[in-house]
Amino acid sequence: MSDLIDISVLIGPSLPIWPGTSGWTLTNTSGDDGVMESTLLCDCHIGTHVDAPAHALPGGATSESLPLDLLIGDAMVAHVPDAHAITPNALESLNVPPGTRRLLLRTRNSLLWGKAFQTDYAALTPDAAQWVVERGIRLLGVDYLSVQRYDERGFKTHRILLSGGVTVVEGLDLSQVEAGVYELLCLPLKLTDAGGVPARAVLRRYSSSDRDTRQR
Repeated sequence: MSDLIDISVLIGPSLPIWPGTSGWTLTNTSGDDGVMESTLLCDCHIGTHVDAPAHALPGGATSESLPLDLLIGDAMVAHVPDAHAITPNALESLNVPPGTRRLLLRTRNSLLWGKAFQTDYAALTPDAAQWVVERGIRLLGVDYLSVQRYDERGFKTHRILLSGGVTVVEGLDLSQVEAGVYELLCLPLKLTDAGGVPARAVLRRYSSSDRDTRQR
């Protein structure tokens, strides 16, 4: 069994697309020499991606400033299987240990990949976003295309998180991930001046010797 779990979603025909966005188009061409060239046109918030502060905060930092030190390191995966609106009470019930910097939430959304876009996906309420900020969590990952609910007016949840120094990773596939602590490796494209950027994200399982070393 591989130590790596790919938690990125496949950019392909079955990928749900946020309403009103351009989605993606891939064009392949082949010259006389038989070499295939591929051109990808897509929204920067396609599939698995990282939000930059500029996405929700006028004048905020753009994609090239995303902090790699937060996108790599220990991450707690927690299951929230039944919630539609993820509230502070739902987060409190997870018993997130003090000092946790990275939290990934597996919800019923992880079963929605491969289906048409769903508006009733599970996501945080603004007061839950405030809970995340106040607990000192610096990276929050969610398993659908937005960290906030589809019917939320304004961009309050995003603004609370991003203004509070929380890096937001959206579009994760956590369907095969058990609750626990893993090493997260999430590398966004090195793209300038964008409000968000696609990323490849994986989790690495810790071996028993790894856990013993980390506990000493």
